[in-house]
Amino acid sequence: MLLLLLILLILLLLELLLPLPPVPLPLPLLPVSLTLPLLLLLLLLQLLLLLLLLLLLLLLLLLLLLLLLVLLLLLLLLLLLLLLLLLLLLLLLLLLLLLLELLLLLLLLLLLQLLLLLLLLLLLLLLLLLLLLLLLKLLLQLLLLLQ
Repeated sequence: MLLLLLILLILLLLELLLPLPPVPLPLPLLPVSLTLPLLLLLLLLQLLLLLLLLLLLLLLLLLLLLLLLVLLLLLLLLLLLLLLLLLLLLLLLLLLLLLLELLLLLLLLLLLQLLLLLLLLLLLLLLLLLLLLLLLKLLLQLLLLLQ
């Protein structure tokens, strides 16, 4: 359709820029009362052609504006998609950081539990040692009593 409009526009421009050589009218055959309406009719036809040319130019301009608008909308859509992709990447990065922090907290908790368990074992060993010392003391006192 755009090609057809362009061809019509070129033809109209050629016809306006390169007018046909005037054809001599057989004036003796035509009465004077008919030549004036014919000239007015030719002038009206030229005006109509000029209006048609302006309409075609306007239509082409509208088509170009529409094309520009579509390109702008596509560019805007592309920018929105890029922004959405960037947001998704940021969310993924935040999720990874949260998982890493959670893993570090779990490791820290596990280390604390191990430390508490070691302290508990150490306390148990100290208690056993104290019990052994107490038992030794009792045995020594018993031995001293028996002698």
